Amino acid sequence: MLVRKAAERDLPDILLIYNQGIEDRIATLEMDMKDMLFMSKWFEQHKGRYAVLVAEIDSNVVGWASINPYSNRCAYDGVGDLSVYIHRDFRGKGIGQRLLQDLEAVGKENGFHKFVLFTFPFNGLGQGLYRKAGFREVGIFRNQGMLDGKFVDVMAMEKLLMD
Repeated sequence: MLVRKAAERDLPDILLIYNQGIEDRIATLEMDMKDMLFMSKWFEQHKGRYAVLVAEIDSNVVGWASINPYSNRCAYDGVGDLSVYIHRDFRGKGIGQRLLQDLEAVGKENGFHKFVLFTFPFNGLGQGLYRKAGFREVGIFRNQGMLDGKFVDVMAMEKLLMD
């Protein structure tokens, strides 16, 4: 497996994997499928310290992860919000773990002292990945969002990168 910085040529694969996460209803509160215009704008916002990494197997992108702004307030400049998406045919095979390891190194190089992420309490596979990578549960936001017309809870997790 090769993990590298994402390039524009990866956007169709990133889009496919992101839309799988939307369809599968296990990784995001997003409900509307995304298109290339959305993905291009998103990618433009992920330059510099807000990196996007992709994982390749046999030259095929099978997962991606990104550091996203946590807040626009300068007090939170060292906190990155993470996204991790794995192609549905490759989940549970260690790809997410490798992406998180490499993203942590990128985060440290770019002055992040902490990563946070938000996951569904029912996403056991995701929570296992995050715990294995050293994240801890901070708490549960009850009725944090709507998914398919129903309230869902969201679990907040964090990892300190620098003590």
